Amino acid sequence: GLPFIGAGVALTAVLLGLDLWGPAVATGVLTLFVVYFFRDPERRPAGLEQAVLAPADGRILGVQELPGSDNLLGQPAVKVSIFMSVFNVHVNRIPAAGLISGISYRPGRFLSANLDKASEQNEHNRIILETHTGIRLAFVQIAGLIARRIACWIKEGDEVMAGQRFGLIRFGSRVDIYLPRHVRMVVEKSQKVKAGETILGYLS
Repeated sequence: GLPFIGAGVALTAVLLGLDLWGPAVATGVLTLFVVYFFRDPERRPAGLEQAVLAPADGRILGVQELPGSDNLLGQPAVKVSIFMSVFNVHVNRIPAAGLISGISYRPGRFLSANLDKASEQNEHNRIILETHTGIRLAFVQIAGLIARRIACWIKEGDEVMAGQRFGLIRFGSRVDIYLPRHVRMVVEKSQKVKAGETILGYLS
């Protein structure tokens, strides 16, 4: 977020130097919002080995059961979609400890992230994780209407911990997570969740 914040501070300073108080106040307020947007609070994971944590802050758009031919796991699965508004923390976190076995980025459209078709048509970054017990999970960073930049700080072959920061999406977006059908879900549609803290379900 530093380039955005720096640009806002510089523009505000220039406007003040030109005695343009109205525009300076507007850019100053916008800069403060950008600082707020890129906040990164500490989170304490639940600490339960079988728990699957929310990978993003926001509101659950849906909890949907999928057949094996219609998801990233290649087996019957549950898809949980989390919508992040511009007011949510946008740092994404790892849902469970394990090994990153695959990462695949694809450019795409920038439809509103709360639409179902955004999952396939928007710019997105797919991540496959295998837990230490051999269970595969998939989670997808999806760009939204305003967001045009997905950041991912992990790579294939990395060992990761539950609740670890792994990336962010700028200015409104969505994260989908695919879990095996046998996972015991404890969240529901419209529920608000916090990345690295809220438990979505249990692996056994």
